[in-house]
Amino acid sequence: MLFHLIRSSQGWLDAHDLGFLRVFTFVTFQATVSVLMSFLIVLCMGPRIIRWLRSQKIGDLAQFDEKGMDELMKNKVNTPTMGGILIIFAIAFTTLLLADLTNFYVQMALVCLIWLGAVGAADDWLKLTAKRREELSGKPVRREGLTELEKLLFQIGLGVVLSFFTYQYGRELMPNTSFYVPFFKNVAIPLAPWAFVIIGTLMLTFQSNAVNLTDGLDGLAAGCSAIVSVSLLLLALIIGAMHPTSADTTLNQLFVPYIKGSDQMAVLAGAMTGACLGFLWWNCNPAAVFMGDTGSLALGGLMGYIAIVIRQEIMLFMIGGVFVVEIFSSFIQRYYFKYTRIRTGTGRRIFLMAPIHHHFQKKGWTETQVVTRFWLIGAMLAAMGLATLKLR
Repeated sequence: MLFHLIRSSQGWLDAHDLGFLRVFTFVTFQATVSVLMSFLIVLCMGPRIIRWLRSQKIGDLAQFDEKGMDELMKNKVNTPTMGGILIIFAIAFTTLLLADLTNFYVQMALVCLIWLGAVGAADDWLKLTAKRREELSGKPVRREGLTELEKLLFQIGLGVVLSFFTYQYGRELMPNTSFYVPFFKNVAIPLAPWAFVIIGTLMLTFQSNAVNLTDGLDGLAAGCSAIVSVSLLLLALIIGAMHPTSADTTLNQLFVPYIKGSDQMAVLAGAMTGACLGFLWWNCNPAAVFMGDTGSLALGGLMGYIAIVIRQEIMLFMIGGVFVVEIFSSFIQRYYFKYTRIRTGTGRRIFLMAPIHHHFQKKGWTETQVVTRFWLIGAMLAAMGLATLKLR
């Protein structure tokens, strides 16, 4: 809104010595301000939202079906959950205020954020209020959250819709629907509509669930998400700010694709960065609130969609390596257990517990050690991923 107001009033602003406000139409300034604004929104609204969540008795259950882990996490029982509504509100409000709302990618990103936030909120609400609803009704409550299949269907459905329309829009603008491979400057694989939709859907669904699984310790998902968001902000500025005719610029020497209109993704990434940092204020150990599926599904989906827009799907796997390891540790653990139970009659596990952050807890690491070390790994992976822009 502010973007459009200033752009449409430039003549009046210049006449009244307020021309400096046009900086709000420059994407680098928009992205920078979005970080600060989103951070302050979460910081200021945190206490009120936490009090409301407590009044609704939306507290964490801290149940892991494993006695040792239940003992380790018993201090988290009844900690308010669904704090992800803080993150979603901050990102949405900041984007509506600062971004170019006529930009198609911005519109689709907001759809992604709100859709997955609603799916996560429904799951959290059903799961965390089951006991209270049972007490009020005096009858057994069988609905204790969305099933895995239901969540997958919502994610896949969104992924198909967003990927299809993003492909159609990108193809009309200019040929920017190829698949790009880090390290290889001349490798750009043209994608048919069906291939683009499949890759986009898998990307969005994978990343959404990966962040969701990572959200198990105080500050872990929020901190790692902030690191990835900063990286996406830089990538969106580089890829969206390039002009296809400026072949002699430093940016073009990086051999990244120019995606017209994708620079506004930097505003979304900036808002996501600020929201995650602000949430860390309340979510650092010992956490005053958890983001729940409400925040984790929305954050992961938004990361995935930004990567689709700027054509950096593989890059997201690199800079978000912590999320990749988390989801694959759960996948390997589950299916190795099933395989060995069929073959030997007794299920075996590779990790002491999955996702892998719990494995290290079981090995004796404190929660703070696990989170801090995963942050450090995430920061190194992000730096290595961004370095590939030059190593081509």
